[in-house]
Amino acid sequence: MSSTAKKRPDVIEDDRISGKIYDHKLFGRLLGYARPYWRLVALSVLLIILASGLDAVRPYLTKVAIDSYILKQDYPGLRWIIVLYLSVLVSNFVIRYMQIMLTQVLGQKLIFDLRDRVFSHLQRLHQQYFDRNPVGRLMTRVTSDVEALNQMFTQGLVMIFGDIFLIGGIVVMMISIHAELAFWTFGVIPLLFIVSMIFRQKIRGAYSQIRYYLARINSYLQEHISGMSVVQVFNREKQDYRRFKKINWDHTDAFIKTIFYYAIFYPAVEIISSLALAVIVFRGGWLIQSEEVTLGVLIAFIQYAKMFFRPISDLSDKFNILQGALASSERIFKLLDTEPLIRNPAAPHRQERLQGQIEFRQVSFAYGDEPVIRDFSLTIPAGKRFGIVGHTGAGKTTLFRLIGRFYDVQQGRVLVDGVDVRQWDIRNLRSRMAIVLQDVFLFSGTILDNLRLGRPDAPLEQVVEAAKMVNAHSFIDKLPDGYHAPVKEGGSNFSTGQKQLISLARALVIDPDILLLDEATSNIDSESEALIQKALAVVMENRTAIVIAHRLSTIQHMDQIVAMHKGVLREMGSHQQLLRKRGLYYKLYQLQYQQREYYVGQIRKVAGS
Repeated sequence: MSSTAKKRPDVIEDDRISGKIYDHKLFGRLLGYARPYWRLVALSVLLIILASGLDAVRPYLTKVAIDSYILKQDYPGLRWIIVLYLSVLVSNFVIRYMQIMLTQVLGQKLIFDLRDRVFSHLQRLHQQYFDRNPVGRLMTRVTSDVEALNQMFTQGLVMIFGDIFLIGGIVVMMISIHAELAFWTFGVIPLLFIVSMIFRQKIRGAYSQIRYYLARINSYLQEHISGMSVVQVFNREKQDYRRFKKINWDHTDAFIKTIFYYAIFYPAVEIISSLALAVIVFRGGWLIQSEEVTLGVLIAFIQYAKMFFRPISDLSDKFNILQGALASSERIFKLLDTEPLIRNPAAPHRQERLQGQIEFRQVSFAYGDEPVIRDFSLTIPAGKRFGIVGHTGAGKTTLFRLIGRFYDVQQGRVLVDGVDVRQWDIRNLRSRMAIVLQDVFLFSGTILDNLRLGRPDAPLEQVVEAAKMVNAHSFIDKLPDGYHAPVKEGGSNFSTGQKQLISLARALVIDPDILLLDEATSNIDSESEALIQKALAVVMENRTAIVIAHRLSTIQHMDQIVAMHKGVLREMGSHQQLLRKRGLYYKLYQLQYQQREYYVGQIRKVAGS
């Protein structure tokens, strides 16, 4: 196997972040998503600066009202100050309303774009990525991690400008009113910065743990809810509950740590704020006695002090929002930076229709370290019907994945119509083939939506004809809404056999040039199977068909039958030729025949008793 395959560039993602407190490259890349909306950003910042300026003016108006009008009993002038103060409040309300609306719209537009890009990127990724990354973890990327970025743009980034300008405005106003009293007040700021730095360091680690365990919860829930029937069959409820309880408690414990840090931080800020107020009252009182400070100045300073510490504490909170967003963006960008291993070539080959010739030339392939296909060579002429048999794990289904280029071979070549599948346009190649898997997946919607999955513009008559060919029309037509009957998640309101019939009809609707059937009749009763076999005999005419089957009766009339064992082609020939060889196919046939005879005997015994 090549060294490239051993490196495994798409190993399971780690939900933990790099540990950097601030990454300017990451932050710059994150801001790049706001570039198309720079006008909204600029207007939001301008509005919040105006609102901060109006906030800084209000205590000054209080000072003027007390010193210039109340103490001098100039009540007509006081009315104008009151009108001006109310005008500031109303203007502040209008500006903040517009700013909040703009930031929320901005946040939603950014999140819409980012979610679109993440989902679009997920659709282009190769199958190996999904093999090694749980669905729950990927769902966390599109939901919780993206929402963290929404909080940054709506509550963090723009609001930080408002807090910074409010602090700057308060400092300027306090110094301009009375510099000495201002510097006495600023004397407690070093204490606040020490408390804030300790808080930021502690809270960042706790938020990282919260994100990590949230992803584990989502991953565990997705896996065990999807496999609930298996859980119940094997009585795993108690054991799985204990495991979930452990993960859930780890998440809760990380959250409790954040609550603990907040419970210490905010009271500490309040104590420092109260200390600043005590300094103002103490020093201001002395200055009032010496008539260096007026009562209006003292009251304005008290208001400024209360306003001063609020944005500083808010900045610490917004810093945590920013840290959470950077942690989430790091994980999202890891996903977006994962390059698809299956990509179109620079000059892809296209054909309107396929002839249907398929060739494997010395193909070797492995999902991990152990090869699944070994030096496999096989030519399937156009329009021929081939059956493939072998024990479980022989590599039969892998051949289908290689033909459709869902995986790339490590050695050898797979050719369709003489062209390496790696040179084909992927959409063009896959649009002309249909694969029916043993495990059928139906999407929520209607039966008609699922039947038209590969060709949304297919007329209803063509869909009905395809359903009739595989005997699906009879049960669909009996439903209250017929072809418009709803399909619940995963097709849970249909039996396994019915889902397989829908899957067969869905494949025929696109009129494929290559038809690949992987145990397509394994979950269907014998009567339906007989009808489908007749239909498939017609369907397979004039197109290449490859059928994987455990029921050897379903492939006896194939042009050629290939017997595989541990990824190696062991035998090939018609049904009668392989029986005469008395090799692997003969053993499989005898084993299946003996099992059938055994079960028939058991049924007769039960019926006789």
